[in-house]
Amino acid sequence: MKDIFERIKESTGGPLGQYREFAEGYYSFPKLEGELGPHMRFNGQDVLCWSLNNYLGLANHPAIRKTDAEAAARWGMAYPMGSRMMTGQTALHKKMEKELAEFECKEAAFLFNFGYQGIISTIDSLVTRHDVIVFDSEAHACLLDGKRLHTGKSFSYKHNDIASCEQKLKVATKLADEQGGGVLLITEGVYGMTGALGILDQIVALKKKYKFRILIDDAHGFGVMGPHGRGTSEHFGVMDDIDVYIGAYAKSMATIGGFVASEKAIIDFLKYNMRSQIYAKSLPMPIVEGCLKRLEIIRSAEGDELRKKLWTVTRRLQKGFRDLGFDIGPAEACVTPVHVLGGVNQATNMAYELREKYHIFCSIVIYPVIPEGMVIFRIIPTAAHSIEDVDYTLNAFKELRDKLNNGEYDNLPMPKLAIR
Repeated sequence: MKDIFERIKESTGGPLGQYREFAEGYYSFPKLEGELGPHMRFNGQDVLCWSLNNYLGLANHPAIRKTDAEAAARWGMAYPMGSRMMTGQTALHKKMEKELAEFECKEAAFLFNFGYQGIISTIDSLVTRHDVIVFDSEAHACLLDGKRLHTGKSFSYKHNDIASCEQKLKVATKLADEQGGGVLLITEGVYGMTGALGILDQIVALKKKYKFRILIDDAHGFGVMGPHGRGTSEHFGVMDDIDVYIGAYAKSMATIGGFVASEKAIIDFLKYNMRSQIYAKSLPMPIVEGCLKRLEIIRSAEGDELRKKLWTVTRRLQKGFRDLGFDIGPAEACVTPVHVLGGVNQATNMAYELREKYHIFCSIVIYPVIPEGMVIFRIIPTAAHSIEDVDYTLNAFKELRDKLNNGEYDNLPMPKLAIR
């Protein structure tokens, strides 16, 4: 028998942990300091930051900061104590759910204290061992973890490949019919690493041929996509065909939590069966009150203007990268991946130069967060960025491109870091 701790100490640390001694404090677990926004401090210097999921710039919106501060002073961070089912129910929680349901054109909604755990529990609650799950092969980790709790069969289809999706649906519906179960199809509205949109319109069209329910994780679409910010389903005009809609506060709202919206009967079932919500503390009142203010802004004319600015910044940035010859893949949403073909060593040297010479901070993403063999800089434009920020960044990447073309990053070891 081997001691668990001995095995862990002898391991490389896994696909991410293998870099911990070299990367920690700089590439992984970096300390960004100062006011949340495009201009922060890292490693002792001012940096232009492209690594915050603060799409609409609400993290430091004056009205929201005021609401958050006043709510924290009024309620403290403890109220309410206990889970929603026991002692954590309040009028504000119910008000937030009513407004979210109306915004998403659903009968009802239920709040999550954390989006990740809420999604896992939603999937776990919806399906039994007789049911079959069909899911996109590049679904987010929270969706995969929810799928792993499923004791029945599941099938993945090639990412955003409708032919593969239909083939797996055909197999799944036949198997579910034999087992006396149903089919749940899981996809994302926006893929948070590539900026690709889920093919919701094409998937919805398959409902004419197969009987199944659709669950979408729209963490990166809620508040951003669609004419009114209702999400990727609004963007495609298929809101009524999405059976279970899941949104997160961590992106467009720049805070903690999330929600699920669906038919009232389904929400009633979920709130009595989602283990991550039954056995966890209710969202603190200041967060709920702050979210109500955030939703008010998202639904307002100001929200429309913030989305307009976000898309202006996004489109200029993405066009600029493409014009420079960088591969940003099928990015259609705000997330903008800049692919690095030379692997981790090349990416770390480029990132080091971006941070130390140009004072630009953007994150490197590798396997298992994205498919094996892929390395990207994940650039996240926001409404708080300026056109000047975009142009400065593109000029820096132009100089990096010239060095790449000259082979200056080829075969370089990982740079020696000076963590201040």
